[in-house]
Amino acid sequence: MNFDLDEQQQMYQQMTRDFVDREIRPVVRQLEREGTYPTDIVDAMKKLGFFGMTVPEAYGGLGLDTVSVALVFEELSRGWMGIAGIIGSHGLSCRLISMYGTEEQRTRFLPDLATGTRRSGIGLTEPVAGSDLQGIVTRATLRGDTYVVNGSKTWITNARHADPLPVLVKTDPMAEPRHRGMSVLLVEADTTGFSIERDLGKLGYKGPETCEIIFDDAPVPAENLLGSVEGRGLQQVLSALEIGRINVAARSVGIAQEALDLALRYSTEREAFGSPIADFQAIQLKLADLATHVNAARLMTWWAATELDKASRSDVATGMAKYFASEVAISSALDAMRIHGAYGYSTEFDVERLYRDAPLMAIGEGTNDILRTVIARGLLRESR
Repeated sequence: MNFDLDEQQQMYQQMTRDFVDREIRPVVRQLEREGTYPTDIVDAMKKLGFFGMTVPEAYGGLGLDTVSVALVFEELSRGWMGIAGIIGSHGLSCRLISMYGTEEQRTRFLPDLATGTRRSGIGLTEPVAGSDLQGIVTRATLRGDTYVVNGSKTWITNARHADPLPVLVKTDPMAEPRHRGMSVLLVEADTTGFSIERDLGKLGYKGPETCEIIFDDAPVPAENLLGSVEGRGLQQVLSALEIGRINVAARSVGIAQEALDLALRYSTEREAFGSPIADFQAIQLKLADLATHVNAARLMTWWAATELDKASRSDVATGMAKYFASEVAISSALDAMRIHGAYGYSTEFDVERLYRDAPLMAIGEGTNDILRTVIARGLLRESR
């Protein structure tokens, strides 16, 4: 097994790192404090092709391997995890369309999604259904050649900018098993009856908007049914979510690596009892644990990304990577805060933002408790 990055992977890693140092680090505190949408950063990401990472080259995208995608997410998250979220949901949606869309749907949407002219997200979670996606109640009733959609979705990243927004709906509420009655509709931004109800306040994950959306007799053309086949929505979504778990794992590694870097820097600058606190064994033990966990999470993420590139499904590997790396992000942010002492609690230091951003990693793209059951079921399936 080769853990060395190839030339292209190193290029994307360094390009993203330079972009973060140049465009994000100088403004992140001000933008986050003011709650300002990072329009200039988004425009710069369009020019670098970040919106086309998961779009095949045939449709104008970069068609990157998944390790390269993970590297971009890690480097962005070292500067500001929220920025990575803007292209995270977008990239998942692009993968969903490229994997399961009809040729007409791919041709119509993917070229503009690749450049960022169009942007996207994913409409899954509802007020009554999160981890249990089969429990959604948003309905789409076919009338002639149009689906009429009623219901709501919540915690939707990029909702105000998504066009189209893939939305998981019930096309046959009476189907048994329930997943056979679920489909994905590509809802375009100008759809009548489709509205943004409100932006949701959050502890962290500033930058992208996170919204509650409403469908009130919203007409969606039948040609926007993903793949033109009803009843496959849950399988389509679960498969696409695997790239989402890689991006969350990589974002977690970025948070953890930044926490380690900040802890190392502060521990060599801060003095107590006449010596840098890095000379004290208690601090050294924390630094050793931080570095070990960060590298373990990174290698697991790269391994899962490689496994996903080898197979269309890799739920155990991606689940493991997301679960482990997100827990490392949380513990690393807390340990870095402890090393900083009172300054770690101050908004003048970046470590407190890491502490607020990290918990989302254990919740997004499947909570860690749910993923542990996914991992266990996969292991049992393989053992049989």
